[in-house]
Amino acid sequence: MSDRPFRNSVRYWRTPLLPGADMVTAEYLDHEFAPHWHDAYTIPVIEAGAEMYDYLGSHHIAETGTVPVINPGEVHTGSRANEHGWQYRVCYVPVDFLQRLADDIAGRAQPLPWFPADVIRDPDLARRVSTAHRLLEAAGDSPGGDPPGGDPLAAEAALIDALSTLLVRHARNEPEPARLLADNPRVETMKARLVADLAEPVTLTDLAQAVDLSAFHAARLFTRETGLPPHAWRNQVRLQRALGPLRAGVSVAEVAAATGFTDQSHFTRHFRRMFGVPPGRWQSR
Repeated sequence: MSDRPFRNSVRYWRTPLLPGADMVTAEYLDHEFAPHWHDAYTIPVIEAGAEMYDYLGSHHIAETGTVPVINPGEVHTGSRANEHGWQYRVCYVPVDFLQRLADDIAGRAQPLPWFPADVIRDPDLARRVSTAHRLLEAAGDSPGGDPPGGDPLAAEAALIDALSTLLVRHARNEPEPARLLADNPRVETMKARLVADLAEPVTLTDLAQAVDLSAFHAARLFTRETGLPPHAWRNQVRLQRALGPLRAGVSVAEVAAATGFTDQSHFTRHFRRMFGVPPGRWQSR
């Protein structure tokens, strides 16, 4: 790796070859991702430097040439693991796409693919993921997918190759859900209350009264079961629901108001902490 520190430079893009997916080509020097989750499978490849992150109760370091997969819906963080920062490429692969691919590989319906929490250290897989990402980016940048470097046939083949290799070598079945405890309905009730109207002010006392607990015990229970305190969990739902309108071209100010953020600056601050760029820039890409 060069002795030059990386910059905070992010490019979000999309490709018709992987419908519904967000793609990222980025390098970071000092950006720190707040605890968050994605609705898709997060499939990065670290191309230089190293990233550290907290995930599923453990602290991880993903160095150059690794593939630190994050399962959908799982809370995680992200920041540099050395003074230079890190450079990576990320595919946010929709759950239904990876599920169909797993079914095709097995020739029959499969359980939801699930990946262990440990960083995947498989140099051959890392090369395949990086190659697929680069070819997809080149195909998207070349009108009509014309060569050189813009062949959509080669890009799609590389994508299927990379994801099928990931599934065959590293996927497991989704863990069986733990036996429901008496408190699980309370957590679901609080979630429902939080998302019923994202623009409606909700207090911790409101949540606690809905489940017949004190505010202290309601907050502790919710945080223990979801990995985030109620206000942070609600903001994550707001951010996820903002993506569709942003893609459709709705203004940032309108999206901020519709999803319940106090104002546009509040929305922008939370969006950048999760996605690394302001919402207007994400939308323009």
